[in-house]
Amino acid sequence: MIRHDLVQLLSERTALQRMIESTPIDEVIDLGSLNARLEEIEHRISEAKINEREPVRARITFHGRPVVGSYGVFADFGMKIIGAFNETVTSVAASLSGGLAAKGPIPNREQHQLLITRTALGSFGFELEEYRTGQLPTDEKTVLELAIERTQSLLQGSIDADDELLADTASGLDQRALDKVPVFISTLADNEAICALQYRNQVFRFTDVGQVRRSLERISKDNLHEDEQLLYGEFQGVLPKRRTFEFKITGTDQVIAGKVSPVIEDVNLINKHLHQQVEIRTMVTRVGDGRPRYLLLDLPHWDNGANAGRGGRNFTS
Repeated sequence: MIRHDLVQLLSERTALQRMIESTPIDEVIDLGSLNARLEEIEHRISEAKINEREPVRARITFHGRPVVGSYGVFADFGMKIIGAFNETVTSVAASLSGGLAAKGPIPNREQHQLLITRTALGSFGFELEEYRTGQLPTDEKTVLELAIERTQSLLQGSIDADDELLADTASGLDQRALDKVPVFISTLADNEAICALQYRNQVFRFTDVGQVRRSLERISKDNLHEDEQLLYGEFQGVLPKRRTFEFKITGTDQVIAGKVSPVIEDVNLINKHLHQQVEIRTMVTRVGDGRPRYLLLDLPHWDNGANAGRGGRNFTS
């Protein structure tokens, strides 16, 4: 039984108890029916075992020109900003779960939706909840949960003085997903608004509109670069569970470390071809002039040494 069903049973039990108390004792038939239903509900509650975790919830609130205290928010801004946030999370989720094409519909959009369940007071905002299309797993994070975490980290990275968090968080995401973040931030900047995003025990917060504009500059394509690179060399090793690899560039002493794209299913296959010369296709993410991050985009093709001695296109950090 999921928690929502149990809450409904508890609510129905309370309603039945009140109805029984208010029903005259001489209305035997009605009392008998109510007591029979109450007995059934009590039995179901006693047998209930919660086999599903709570859906993911987040809280996003706003301050600034379009916000009227804790009373309300201008409708045009409210619709735009929540739409932009939902598009960001949905696109990041699609990128994490198997890749996101540059154009076309976002894959599995219906599985990565957020519900607005209530308004969040204090300033003004919304409480958002994971939309369940089926039973939620109890022992692992859902893709939407990971997407909210990644979105929050991208926002935090965009205001950190150090480039490390932004580079690490952006690495591995498709450009289309990354492009959604500036849309969300620019909607804030254009409306002279700031926001706070609370997820579990983590809170991200813009302090003023100036910081919002600086964040937009840091996460723009002029500062956050993603470029596809072909590298020639040999794998030194792969950790399948962590989905990380090490690769030595031919003709140099350079060994790069990187992540493996979620589209690659059999990561352990690489360990069967260690120290064999091969060309790999990577996405290189860099913030400003900072250290590059590498993402292996697909499994290379080994041809039993036919590539040996071939010149490669090397990338030097």
